[in-house]
Amino acid sequence: MIFATLIWGTPAWLIPASVIAFGVLVLVSWSYWRAALKPSPKLLAVVFKIAAVGALALCLLEPLFSGLRPRPGANLFVLIADDSRSLRIRDTHDRDTRGAELRRHLTRDSSWQTRLATDFDLRRYAFDRRVHPVDDFESLSFEGSGSVMFSSLSHVAKRLHGRPNAGMLLFTDGHSTDELTQLSAIDELPPIYPVVLGSAEELRDVQVTQVAVSQTNFEAAPVTIAAEIGVTGVRDESIVVQLLDEDDKELQRAVLKVSADGKPLAYRFLFSPSVPGISFYKVRAFSEADESKLPTPERIAEATFENNLRWAVVDRGGGPYRVLYVTGRPNWEFKFLRRALQEDDEVDLVGLIRIAKKEPKFTFRGRKGETTNPLFRGFDNQSDEQAEQYDQAVLLRIGTEDAEELRDGFPQASEELFRYHAVVLDDVDAANFTQDQMSLIQEFVSQRGGGFLMLGGKESFAGGEYARTPIGELLPVYVDVATAEPKEDYNLLLTREGWLQPWVRMRATETSEQQRLDEMPGFKTVNRVRSIKPGASVLAHVRTEGDESYPALVVQRFGKGRAAASLIGDLWRWNLRRSESNESELEKSWRQTIRWLVADVPGRVGVETQQDAGDPLAPMELVVTVRDQDYRPYDNASIEVKVMTPVGTELVLPAEPSTQTSGTYIAAFASRMTGPHHAEVIVTAEDGSEIGRREAGWVSEPATEEFQHLTPNRDILNDLAARTGGEVVELDRLDSFVESLPNRKIPVTEPWVYPLWHQWSVFAFAIGCLAGEWGLRRWNGLP
Repeated sequence: MIFATLIWGTPAWLIPASVIAFGVLVLVSWSYWRAALKPSPKLLAVVFKIAAVGALALCLLEPLFSGLRPRPGANLFVLIADDSRSLRIRDTHDRDTRGAELRRHLTRDSSWQTRLATDFDLRRYAFDRRVHPVDDFESLSFEGSGSVMFSSLSHVAKRLHGRPNAGMLLFTDGHSTDELTQLSAIDELPPIYPVVLGSAEELRDVQVTQVAVSQTNFEAAPVTIAAEIGVTGVRDESIVVQLLDEDDKELQRAVLKVSADGKPLAYRFLFSPSVPGISFYKVRAFSEADESKLPTPERIAEATFENNLRWAVVDRGGGPYRVLYVTGRPNWEFKFLRRALQEDDEVDLVGLIRIAKKEPKFTFRGRKGETTNPLFRGFDNQSDEQAEQYDQAVLLRIGTEDAEELRDGFPQASEELFRYHAVVLDDVDAANFTQDQMSLIQEFVSQRGGGFLMLGGKESFAGGEYARTPIGELLPVYVDVATAEPKEDYNLLLTREGWLQPWVRMRATETSEQQRLDEMPGFKTVNRVRSIKPGASVLAHVRTEGDESYPALVVQRFGKGRAAASLIGDLWRWNLRRSESNESELEKSWRQTIRWLVADVPGRVGVETQQDAGDPLAPMELVVTVRDQDYRPYDNASIEVKVMTPVGTELVLPAEPSTQTSGTYIAAFASRMTGPHHAEVIVTAEDGSEIGRREAGWVSEPATEEFQHLTPNRDILNDLAARTGGEVVELDRLDSFVESLPNRKIPVTEPWVYPLWHQWSVFAFAIGCLAGEWGLRRWNGLP
């Protein structure tokens, strides 16, 4: 703090002036001592006389007031104002918003700005998701979708670095969408004087604080959107929570009662999206009493309606999934599986059914000169190349894309097998495959990340002699020993792990699911195994009447994929007790199982969206993963990313190869609009052929972070002021603050001198005292 000080212009006159003043004091005192006056007038006359002489004696010393003041125009002073949507909050329903009140105080002709501009070089800035200079604050619109307060302070300080800066007057409510850690070199900042906007009173508000999306393979409700609703200033009222689509069509709603203590509310929407791929949904909450006012949110008696809605992104893409089903004989399981998947547009089932085993070829078999299988005698394909040979199994292909698919039986190369997402083996022995084909199936799971399922049957597991084979290695059970089967029925039960898996359950509630299990028929065929492997999980088991228990459904991770063993060989019995009017739970179980099997299987093109969790304004990164036909990283791809913005504008982004991971490409998109964004990634190979396409979606909602708390964040503003040498200023005390600025620490100052002795008021004081003394004397009859 720098104050004015009193100095003497002619200190050499101090002794003479003191002697003169003392002599006059003695003479005046002696003169009035002899005068015949009453004590009171006498004393008053002496005071007048001495005061006049003292003032004139001081003038001999030439008293001066001297100090330092800001050199006009030599120091910068920054006014920086928040222009984000958070200033649309109303502290009370019948008052203007915080932004409107701020705009009234920031008019260019206000007295405090005029005084400030006299002493300082004023610089004005506004910030939302970025900071920019302004000529005045009349242009503040409070439309910004973010509030990067700390980054803005750092940016302005760096921009004015090296120039004398007396301080920053920061107009804000203290809520920022960036972190204090982004305020670099805080010791180098000038004093910051935050002006707090808003009151600390509790405001009436309903807000959607959090939305989380989870997806399962439970057919009845594969998508769950969990919403958390925060309420303040609302007691004993009903809150409406809606699930809306992109067109604001209501899909579901719930009415929740607010408790007396105002605790947050929670609700889960369970539903099945009507379309595959990327879709966007909205969760909105409001007081039931305000529902009629929704077309005009400004009529709603809340502090703000900006935080009553949040978006959710649901990705049901990835299909169509292709599943290869291989069986050693025609059976009921394939019939029900195929019928179940006909209702799923996202899964294509391809069947490879062996209708006759291969036989040893002997020259004496058949007619003379006939080398082909007599099963095909009489058909048009009589050439040796087209007809099945004696030493080849007779296979039936169902659901293939073209005549070439599976033409030579089970795939023998990775580019043929890796086109599928899952492989199901049903009642087919290991002898049906070559050693290379079984190794290829193992690579399909471990390297490609595919799903594998073996169904129970006479020629499955140990009965199919899979022990010490690559397929036996990936199974979650040991198949080296086959045990005898009891004669009684097997009853199916779920384990604790099974109850926790949505794709294993058929009904929505525990009671109805237990009822289903009790009503299921007994099974006759179970492949009994020695034990399960370490790391495997038993999701269901069967129990005999003798209370013996055996695994029925076992799963495990294997490399990048997953493997499952369904040890019941006659699941088709499940459908025998179904009435015609009821939905087939066996078919539903098949759909959920296949969906689980292919759910996490990667394609040749994968896309993930990543954003810095601590900075909602950070660019969205689209991480594209590309694989070759053997599902190894592919480094020479061309990536095109098409982004559709919320207003329907299409932008094309480049994707650059990652410097850290092979086969990975990254495209960054800095969204400047609030709302849903949809991206399509197109990947082409070196030869120009298309490798694949993938969709991604995300929502930009930076403003939601600002509305998490409605009362001003005074704590962080007090801390900011204390760490920079400033202080918090109230909005209605700007004039007094500006008046005090010259007495604060200023970088560039100049001295000033005020000659007290040279002022007419000093002489007027002396003359007035002498006149008063003369008047008293005349009043009392003295000369």
